[in-house]
Amino acid sequence: MGGGARYPYPKAVWSPAGGWWTRPSNWKSNTAIAFAGILTVAYGVFTVSADKERRLVEPSRAIPSMKWARQYREQKEVAQA
Repeated sequence: MGGGARYPYPKAVWSPAGGWWTRPSNWKSNTAIAFAGILTVAYGVFTVSADKERRLVEPSRAIPSMKWARQYREQKEVAQA
C-alpha cells in the first residue's frame, strides 16, 4: 500500500505548487494567514455592499439584509427619535 518508494526527480525543475512531495513545515501558519486575509477582504466587500444597497421597492416582508443595509438602519434611527 502506498504506491512504492520515492523516486529520484530533477532538482532544477520549478513548480508553483511546490514540486514533488512537498509538505512545508509552516503550512498551518500559512493557512491561517491566508484565511485571515480572505476574511478581511470579505468583510470589506460586505461593508461596502451594505452601505451601497438601495431598494426602490419596499419589501412586502422583512428580509435579512434589512438588518445591515444603511437604508433601513437610517429609517430605524429616525423612527426611534
